[in-house]
Amino acid sequence: MKKIIKNSILALTIISSFTFVSCDADETQTVATLNNLVMSDEFDIDGTPDASLWTYDLGDGTQQGLPAGWGNNELQVYTSNSENVEVQNGLLVITARESNSGGYTSARIKTQGLFEQQYGRFEARIRLPQGKGLWPAFWLLGNDCDQNPWPACGEIDVMEYLGDQPTIVLGSVHGPNYSGAESISKEYQLTNDRFDTSFHVFGIEWSPNQINYYVDDVLYQSITPETITEETNGQGTWVFDSSFYIIMNVAVGGNLPGSPDANTVFPQRMFVDYIRVYN
Repeated sequence: MKKIIKNSILALTIISSFTFVSCDADETQTVATLNNLVMSDEFDIDGTPDASLWTYDLGDGTQQGLPAGWGNNELQVYTSNSENVEVQNGLLVITARESNSGGYTSARIKTQGLFEQQYGRFEARIRLPQGKGLWPAFWLLGNDCDQNPWPACGEIDVMEYLGDQPTIVLGSVHGPNYSGAESISKEYQLTNDRFDTSFHVFGIEWSPNQINYYVDDVLYQSITPETITEETNGQGTWVFDSSFYIIMNVAVGGNLPGSPDANTVFPQRMFVDYIRVYN
């Protein structure tokens, strides 16, 4: 069931105690957080994604004024067809398929104009596809992107993943002078599991001047304005103090992650159990 709670008095208050393990410092921290649930989609009604929360990016990018390939020479055409995006058995399923013409179709859904938020915890429980050339992502984009084109609007990649590296995900930010291949990014690697064989929770906790990245409540990266200054030699600008909307997609091919190869089997699916946002 989808719900957006606009009145904070009605919000579900949850007090949680998490144990965070830092990958940079060999230490464990226990942190108590107070979160108000303001939006959730539990995907428990089969059919099309809830139209009160989700809309679609369609085509090959040219409809958005980009070069064909979404500015990255990607191979997929995004559709709203049920064969590419559907809610089934309590899961959002985004499916990348090879078409009869030799191209690919997939889906990219977004909350633009329907749900946007500045700061908070954004999380989703996801099982990812596998194969060279697949690039699923759970990410946020500044809601002023139409007036303030990327990367000036800012981009927060809660999770992105290359299908031929099934134990690794990335958390990244993009902004002025640190975008595309020059984004500020860090890997998180599983040691006894794979992202394509089991579900994992990917999240950020975003506050003024800080974005913390988590996999299964393990803190593995913290980005601040000082991080951007250091990584860009003073040329980058912090652009993460406005409302952002959510995007979920599975891209195929492109400069990153490269094209599918003979070992990539289609169709490939990303399964999303839920998306939840707290403030």
